[in-house]
Amino acid sequence: MSTAKLKVLNRYHVIFLAQSIMIGTGILSLPQKMSSMGYTQWLVPIIFGITATLTLWPMVWLCSKYPTEHLFRINEILLGKIIGKAINLFFVLQFIVFSAGIISNYMHLIQSTALPEQTITLPVICLLLLLIYIVSGGIKSIARFCMMTFFITIPMVYFTRWAIEKGEFSHLLPLFNFNAKQFFDAFKDGYLSILGYELIMIYFPYIMDQKKAFRHSLIGIWISIFLCFFTTVVSVIYYSEWQLKNVEFSVLNLFKAGEFTFVERIDIIGITLWVFLILSSVTAYVWCAKIGIDSVFKKKKIYILYLIAAIIFVIVKMPFSREVQEKLFAASNYIGYMLIIWPVILMLVYAVRKKKVEQ
Repeated sequence: MSTAKLKVLNRYHVIFLAQSIMIGTGILSLPQKMSSMGYTQWLVPIIFGITATLTLWPMVWLCSKYPTEHLFRINEILLGKIIGKAINLFFVLQFIVFSAGIISNYMHLIQSTALPEQTITLPVICLLLLLIYIVSGGIKSIARFCMMTFFITIPMVYFTRWAIEKGEFSHLLPLFNFNAKQFFDAFKDGYLSILGYELIMIYFPYIMDQKKAFRHSLIGIWISIFLCFFTTVVSVIYYSEWQLKNVEFSVLNLFKAGEFTFVERIDIIGITLWVFLILSSVTAYVWCAKIGIDSVFKKKKIYILYLIAAIIFVIVKMPFSREVQEKLFAASNYIGYMLIIWPVILMLVYAVRKKKVEQ
């Protein structure tokens, strides 16, 4: 495929790809993950934004050295075919398990709040069929879906107005009553909620204006950071410290403070709309997993997408306890951290092997 045909993502696609992939189920329990810092947690999303900005730069720099290649090819170029393919398979596995974790968490949310007596088999199958439909359209189809998702779900911010009215603004006073370990725990667990921007290393070759890719991605990242900051501030205002630590999916519970005369449970509206955010995150990860498999085996087959969907279904429905699943998904999440620092390692390899790899 020629380079011209490869480049299909304009600046709006890049902005909303970066923004929507970051908002999956992680933000739903973000205040709980950062509860070790108590009320002072509302400052942490700003630190997340600064960290994401700093770590985005080496990703874009590395990709700019290979403007027509994605991360999987760059791994093979810099590390050799054998090591590169092994690393690629490792990342593909992480993408698949990470996607299964997002879907599993969303299904757990549905079961615990809306359908406690129902099986999740049919909802999972429906979600995966939608996923296959979107991913089969390619990265441009996913980017368009991300744009649509943003404008469909952003009105949910209105549902937090009652929590703000009933909250206590004195909770926002910066007491700084935490130690280094508590800060580290909040950062380690909370940062998982904003992962997703690193996928630019896979879709970079598809960007039309690659010279401004850093700026456009940064806009998307900071839109998500603002949403994380806003929901954290509202949670701190509304909840007690005990509730911040113990209320699961606390962001959706903020909606329960709402008072519509014609709607009894506003949180059900939130859960329903959240499926768009789930799909925008998962479709991007699954597309990246498919690109990785295509790259490793040098074949582009549509059945690979169905195979990935089948593996996700098996992982979500595997006959193990919730605790075992949580450990598997947590391991996948921490591997995601490796993908954040991976371009820095590749930059060092590039500096050492520059003459050889450019021959």
